[in-house]
Amino acid sequence: MTVRLVVLISGAGSNAADLLRRLDESRGRVGAEVVAMGSDVDAPGLAAAIERGIPTFHVPLESGGDRDAWGERLIEAIDAHSPDLVILSGFMRLVPRNVVNRYSPNLWNTHPAYLPEFPGAHAVKDAMEAGVSKTGASVIVVDNGVDTGPILAQQRVAIHPGDTEDVVHERIKEVERELLFHLVEEFCQQHN
Repeated sequence: MTVRLVVLISGAGSNAADLLRRLDESRGRVGAEVVAMGSDVDAPGLAAAIERGIPTFHVPLESGGDRDAWGERLIEAIDAHSPDLVILSGFMRLVPRNVVNRYSPNLWNTHPAYLPEFPGAHAVKDAMEAGVSKTGASVIVVDNGVDTGPILAQQRVAIHPGDTEDVVHERIKEVERELLFHLVEEFCQQHN
């Protein structure tokens, strides 16, 4: 059985592109396939999927109705691809309760901090402003809180004197990518 992944992004999608590359390189060994990539905005990161012939979709929050109505449109778009696992990788919106209820615990989020430290959309900036010497990367199950779901994997990442926010964020992304791919491998082993 091939595990079907839907990945949601909001920006450049560098972590999602890395996941695609790793899956390409290990085809047949991991047993997972990204069957669609979606976004809440016209995200440039969708290009990585388009280049591979992977379907993409765009479900803007501003397309009418309240957050639950947006959630229903998002569910419809995701369900069209029959996923086994939905991954939020740089998806910068809190998904509504109906989306969480539909997919969790097979709804994962990557987060650029060692949760529960520095939840929310500005985790790297918050860590830098706090003056800590280390932060981290986490992959969690999405629940109805803000980065409060069960932690699947996490690892510490150093912050060195003189580091910029961008440098730290890139260092974190490298760890997020490793954690996510390892978890996808484990998920596939458990479901095959």
